Amino acid sequence: MFAHLSALVGGLLTSAAGGWGTFIGPLIIWLVKKDTMPFVNDQGKEALNFNITVAIVCLALVLLSIVTLGVGLIIAIPGWVIVGIAWLVLTILAAVKANEGVAYRYPLTLRLIK
Repeated sequence: MFAHLSALVGGLLTSAAGGWGTFIGPLIIWLVKKDTMPFVNDQGKEALNFNITVAIVCLALVLLSIVTLGVGLIIAIPGWVIVGIAWLVLTILAAVKANEGVAYRYPLTLRLIK
């Protein structure tokens, strides 16, 4: 549960700096507990993969805006809103499921860390 919630805390603490903290919390929890707790290993990787995926999507929207000299903001701004709301809802849902002891799988997530 803390791996998922640490993404929320990290996002809130670093929101002025682009929200890079969303994957720092899950990374620390996963690295510390991956060898001793199998469930935390699984959910830590899941939270980390999801937050890395969200960061990649947001970076792609930034690049779209830059490459199109601002015209891409027509797509990027609603995209950021949708991604932000989905990130918030899915992170809270994952934390609730993990608290219940159920392994949660985020939809549309790149499984970069296996």
